Amino acid sequence: MAKIGSKSTTGWKATISVAMANYIEAGSIIAAASSLTMWQAYLHLNSLTVGLLSALSANAFGAAIGALFGGYLCDKYGRKFIYAYDLLFYMLGVLLIAVSFNFPMLLIGTIITGVAVGAGVPASWTYIAEEAPHSKRAAHVGTAQLAWSTGPMITFLLAVLLTPLGLLGSRIIFLHLLVIAFITWYIRQGLSESTIWKEGKKQAEKERNTKKTSSTLKDLFSLKVNRQALFLLIGIYLFWNLTAGAMGYFMPYIYQNVGGLTGEQENLLQAFLWGLTVLTTYLVFMKLGDKFSRRLLFGIGAIMGIAAWLILTYTGMNWFSLFAFVILWGSAAGFGAQAFYGLWGSELFPTKYRAGAQGFIYFLVRFGIAIWSFILPTIMDTLGFKVAGIVMIVFLVIQCIIGIALAPNTKGKTLQEIEEERFGFNNGKNDHMNIQNVNMKAEETNM
Repeated sequence: MAKIGSKSTTGWKATISVAMANYIEAGSIIAAASSLTMWQAYLHLNSLTVGLLSALSANAFGAAIGALFGGYLCDKYGRKFIYAYDLLFYMLGVLLIAVSFNFPMLLIGTIITGVAVGAGVPASWTYIAEEAPHSKRAAHVGTAQLAWSTGPMITFLLAVLLTPLGLLGSRIIFLHLLVIAFITWYIRQGLSESTIWKEGKKQAEKERNTKKTSSTLKDLFSLKVNRQALFLLIGIYLFWNLTAGAMGYFMPYIYQNVGGLTGEQENLLQAFLWGLTVLTTYLVFMKLGDKFSRRLLFGIGAIMGIAAWLILTYTGMNWFSLFAFVILWGSAAGFGAQAFYGLWGSELFPTKYRAGAQGFIYFLVRFGIAIWSFILPTIMDTLGFKVAGIVMIVFLVIQCIIGIALAPNTKGKTLQEIEEERFGFNNGKNDHMNIQNVNMKAEETNM
């Protein structure tokens, strides 16, 4: 391996090692969620401090800040650059959480973990998409979604096994994430830099020398084709995550405080939910995403998610409604908004700011979750779960409409072909058009 060992990390091994950013992200969220009531009792936390922990976590604002800076650094210094440092900070954060004995330690560890997680996620989606064969891009990008689903499944199962240990069990779960992070960091040191990024960097150097380059930040917002992509991606990912993100952190809390389930029961239920997500990620998104209509797959998943929350909100938390909810939501999440966001987010922007654009979107999404997570416990305490559930349903309906209406037709195309169609240039392989012509083409391009 580069620098550390003698072998390089390539192919599916590279894809899996990069996708593990999603295992670590989701595992961190679920580790915190499954132990929230224990930390609340141990440190005598009120609803305000519970909301603060959630808002600054890997599920919300902490990840938002990390993604904003991580995406920028990923485009400027390379995809591989992020992998040299992000997990080192992550390991520090989870170690702090694991040994916390007061609220400041828990809060600082939560923030560090969140920032480190956010920095790595745009890099992972971007790297996987750029290195994947164009005919199997959904299958490779789906690996990130698979890891994102496996993390919670394993974490919840560990929570069940370690229930007798109480808060010590939660500390052990965070230590397991530290070990996984170290192994992943070690393997990643053998990664080669993205070929597409290197080609784009060379072209950018030529443009700078000939003074033909323009501000990438300006391009992101000034080109109509980019504004359309931002509307689609923010629309599906933000509104889906306002529900899914709240679930990721608060669902165990809801099961116990609203549904009256024991800690063991809710952890088993959540492990089952995530097991279904793993299954449909593989069987539907990874197996069918490169062969069948992505608009159709997205629409089916979105409608299933709405149906799940309608049942949970309006039928009460009995065992029938709980299992119906888990089966519908768990299955839909495998080929829902997050899976398609990871795919479309890498396809719809040019190489020079692909990761930066994703980082910006991720920042907005996690910032939105931070605000919602901060006020959600108070809403449930004062207005009840049903009101919160109705708001969740509205969020899901919005993302369903946006995704079905604006799903792009990118299946089977290389990233270079997509870039050429949308922007009129192709990483320097064709003569770069001046910014006026790019704007004219962008105004004519429909997603």
